[in-house]
Amino acid sequence: MNRSPQHLSIGAIIFPDMDQADLTGPFEVLSRIPDASFHLLAKGLGPVRDVKGFVITPDKPLADAPQLDLLVVPGGFGQEAVMDDEIVLEFIQQQAKSAKYVFSVCTGALICGAAGLLLGVKATTHWSAFHLLEYFGAIPTKSRVVVDGKIVSAAGVTAGLDGALRLAQLLRSDQVAQTIQLAIEYAPDPPFHAGAPDSAPSDVLGVAQAAVRAITEARLRTAQRVSARLGITSLAPGRAK
Repeated sequence: MNRSPQHLSIGAIIFPDMDQADLTGPFEVLSRIPDASFHLLAKGLGPVRDVKGFVITPDKPLADAPQLDLLVVPGGFGQEAVMDDEIVLEFIQQQAKSAKYVFSVCTGALICGAAGLLLGVKATTHWSAFHLLEYFGAIPTKSRVVVDGKIVSAAGVTAGLDGALRLAQLLRSDQVAQTIQLAIEYAPDPPFHAGAPDSAPSDVLGVAQAAVRAITEARLRTAQRVSARLGITSLAPGRAK
């Protein structure tokens, strides 16, 4: 279905110790949407180093950002600090009021939760943090991409590509999204079937869980604290555990 063309303003928040693939994957798709501009936004204009050392340079400070049609919120280990950053959280809240969509990738969903955007909203995130969504009043939904109103969430890291293609469809058309998919030759055929906890070999899952145990425990403590701040004192029956 074709939609009337209009310029789209897209922006992604970047922060120290983020996972660059949560940004660069969706960027590869969203930057190809016709008649759209993509802004890299941060609190300041200094270079930002991701959790593995990849350096990204923002082009606008949050204070100078235009009203966005689509706000992208990536995740990564640095998400923990952002959960208590009132400037970033207020920016997300204000942008969300008029944006067509807010798109979280991986543990960016937890940041959206801290901004109060997930109350009663179906959402997903990285498998290691999925159990934390309920602390933000979300309805945890096991899917690679979840669309609930203006909130679009993608599961871990590479799911950002899937979510971005879905948004290209929503913002433009099926044809635009499929043309972008073909242009970037996105036709996943992984050499292993270890990309999700339920398909990974048990020894591989154990190693992966051990690698994120410390950050997962820290995220739980943060989720509990933020949940109390948001006044979420009980969990709805039937939510995922």
